[in-house]
Amino acid sequence: MTAQDLRDLLLESDDEFRELAARHKGLEHRLHELSNRNYLSEPEKVEETTLKKRKLQIKDRMEDIARRYRERSVIPGNAEAPARG
Repeated sequence: MTAQDLRDLLLESDDEFRELAARHKGLEHRLHELSNRNYLSEPEKVEETTLKKRKLQIKDRMEDIARRYRERSVIPGNAEAPARG
């Protein structure tokens, strides 16, 4: 299973992963808005730094979920285990 296949499966079957992916996308959108500006005020610079940290935390959590799913899938007799959501 490729990383993209796993991501697609988790988006379909895991509520937490789906919610985290949506939050990650929202943060990415806001960061893109900020990066398109010629000048950032001090509060916007702080916001940008905070958003980057949150985005990384969310990505780490999503990777934890994916890792746990992969680990469950390689247990003998559990190769066809359905994802829990």
